[in-house]
Amino acid sequence: MTRINEIRSIAKTWGNNASTLFFAAVLIVCSVTVGCSSDKPKPVTATNQTPVTQPESPLPAMSAPAVQAEKKPATKKVVHKKPATVSYADKNYGVIFEYPRRYAIETGEAATSLLASSPLAMNFVQPGGVALAAVELPEMGFANTDFSSAFFNVSIHKSLTADQCTEFAVPQPKIATPASSTDSSSTTAATPAAVSTATSSDVQPASSSKLTLGDLELRATEAVTGEGTRQSDSKYFHVFQNGACYEFALNVTTVASEDGVMKHVDRDKVFDRLEKILATVKINPVAAPEVTAEAPPTTPASITPAQ
Repeated sequence: MTRINEIRSIAKTWGNNASTLFFAAVLIVCSVTVGCSSDKPKPVTATNQTPVTQPESPLPAMSAPAVQAEKKPATKKVVHKKPATVSYADKNYGVIFEYPRRYAIETGEAATSLLASSPLAMNFVQPGGVALAAVELPEMGFANTDFSSAFFNVSIHKSLTADQCTEFAVPQPKIATPASSTDSSSTTAATPAAVSTATSSDVQPASSSKLTLGDLELRATEAVTGEGTRQSDSKYFHVFQNGACYEFALNVTTVASEDGVMKHVDRDKVFDRLEKILATVKINPVAAPEVTAEAPPTTPASITPAQ
């Protein structure tokens, strides 16, 4: 009986200890479970989502060029200036020369009208010359002087021979004395020869000199004419080319004031400008026009009737 009570007492004590051990085990298991659950990563939701910034990769550093490129100059607008001289060319007669752009030029009938102001427009030994071109100097360069006009002209005579081309119609002229401030009435006027009516038989050829101009050998002469206070100085040059006689004339005309206040123009300076035009003259060969010889009309032989 006593033994039974001891067994019950031991069973009761074991039961109490077992309950305690079980409870303790449960606590240990719960604590372990809670600890593990707290270590698990929390699920990412849309509300607590943290933006992730991608690290920027550093760009490779570019080394500066050793020599800095030169700055290109700003492009300037190119202004094409017109040449200072103009070329004249006559295809029919092969004459070419250059003259300053600011000079005036006349050709054909206009050139003939311009030369009409000169006392001696042409100096061929026979009439029949034709004016091709005339270049006139502007008056603005000779202000406050007795300068009246100056021109360079080209004429041609197709009927003269080579020997006749070396001659000039005007004989040695009388030099007119310019009017002075003290006595203007003492001026002697020289009357030029009339070329339009002169012929080789009644005109004494003027003496001439030679002048070489490039490949051209020109005959030259000078003439001075005047009337009253007006004086005209001219230089003439002849050359025979292309079967015709070419004439190049330089003329300077002055008109002195009656009171003598106006100063005289430097004629040498004016002629120097005209001679610069003459220095550019060239004569190109031109083809002679073809002439077809026509057969003379045949006269039928007269028939004498038989007697």
